[in-house]
Amino acid sequence: MLYIELAEVYRKLESTTKRLEKTDILAELFSSVERDLLPVVTLLMLGRVFPIWSEEELGVGIKLLMRAISTVVGVSVDEIEDAMREEGDIGLASEKLFSKKTQTTFFSQPLTVEFVYDKLRSLAFVTGERAQSRKIGILVEVLSQAKPLEARYITRTVLEELRVGVAEGIIRDAISRASGADPALVERAHMLTNDLGMVAAVAMEEGNPGLEKLNLEPGRPVKPMLAQLAESIESAIEDLGRAFCETKYDGIRVQIHRKGDEISIFTRRLENITAAVPDILEGVERALPDEDYIVEGEIIVTIEGRPASFQYILQRVRRKYDIERLRRKVPLSLFLFDVLYYERPLIDEPLRERRRVLESIISEIPGEIEASRMVDVGPDNVDEALWLFRESIREGHEGIMIKDTESPYIPGIRGKKMLKFKAEPETLDLIVVGGTYGRGKRAHLIGSYLLAARDDDTGELVTVAHVATGLDDETLQELSERMENLAIERKGRKLSVRPEIILEVAYSEIVRSPEYESGYSLRFPVVKRIRDDLSPEDIDTVSRIESMFRA
Repeated sequence: MLYIELAEVYRKLESTTKRLEKTDILAELFSSVERDLLPVVTLLMLGRVFPIWSEEELGVGIKLLMRAISTVVGVSVDEIEDAMREEGDIGLASEKLFSKKTQTTFFSQPLTVEFVYDKLRSLAFVTGERAQSRKIGILVEVLSQAKPLEARYITRTVLEELRVGVAEGIIRDAISRASGADPALVERAHMLTNDLGMVAAVAMEEGNPGLEKLNLEPGRPVKPMLAQLAESIESAIEDLGRAFCETKYDGIRVQIHRKGDEISIFTRRLENITAAVPDILEGVERALPDEDYIVEGEIIVTIEGRPASFQYILQRVRRKYDIERLRRKVPLSLFLFDVLYYERPLIDEPLRERRRVLESIISEIPGEIEASRMVDVGPDNVDEALWLFRESIREGHEGIMIKDTESPYIPGIRGKKMLKFKAEPETLDLIVVGGTYGRGKRAHLIGSYLLAARDDDTGELVTVAHVATGLDDETLQELSERMENLAIERKGRKLSVRPEIILEVAYSEIVRSPEYESGYSLRFPVVKRIRDDLSPEDIDTVSRIESMFRA
């Protein structure tokens, strides 16, 4: 398949904001692509070269990409930065520069999707001496054969910022339309595999008989089941009838997979952190059986008998070097609360059965690996849930979880089968899309951050608020440096950035506001913490903000 054909589809998608039109465009594409290529095309439609849970990453930043563009089009990096400021986007800037390219590549051949995909994948495996120069060489090899429109989308794909307004939901709808498969069956297959490429390939088989056979598999993480906020402990238990109430630990939620002899530990953003937490890996090997499994839990830091700040945990999971020294300084504990697979998929089993299985397979190691503290509560013993909440808060935890004992596990869904009740008011997880430098002594620091939520229909980011409080100077310095590396446009003291930094924000009230693209704003927002454990897909949506506003 020629890459220019894919680029034309990208352009059509980018030219409309209508979900149904995007779905039709994708359905037509999926119907015409050879089945063997469908997994690749589906992944590229999400703006990725590797699945979200892959340990591999391209390792190409904006500076390196600009050096490759400079070599191909024969202009300076400064001129590329000027074009980015004018266009507001690396893709549009590249298209503009490539349309004026004076250098000619001899024996140039049309780019194919397979060639571009293979070359971009190869970037992840370039390491060692002169790695940057070799990566630039690969990028030059691809870009030197690119037409202006192709350059727009290749450069965006390298930075994983496609900007065509396609989210997973639209792709699922398109797969269903192209294949004729039941939308609910496509959604369930995606929910269980977390692999839209696989789902597309299987769905496009005549009669799509394989969709029902797709299931949970150790080694391939799935999105976590999410919780809604409970109005009160009493009302939550009254609504559910019977509930498991557990301590809500303030840490990193993890999904631990064993497949054969290999154990992998994934965060809720499906990032593989196994190498960063060898102490958890060693504990799991001792506490759990040698069978294949998928279990879920929370990693916390405990210092002098009390849970430590969330930022301590980030020190561990982000660490790539000197891990042994840090594991002594920042000790980790794991509390397990669910099992999704043991000898067979268990997510359709009620929570009561899953908890029974979990307790039967875990050999607890006090202080290292334990089952979450839990009480079985009904209308006749609500006081036990109130006791657990008070005890959890006294010990320094966030609050409690309240879970329907008869509920299956539903990956990626935020519903009323799993609730949370915290001592502090609810917060929002929002992504930074821009910032403004301070004045005077803080002129070198970005003091105000422009935040965005995700539009449910298009997947696009829409602005919600500016936040300027809650961060100390050290954190401001760190964030300012990260923002500089992510900058894509500058205007005076303001800059726009690639959306990668996620902040948890508290506020006094949600209000309607025409000032922001979402139609809402936050009064007196305060940064609670940086959420490096979340991915851009995990941020809060406009519909959630609307529901919280109505509540």
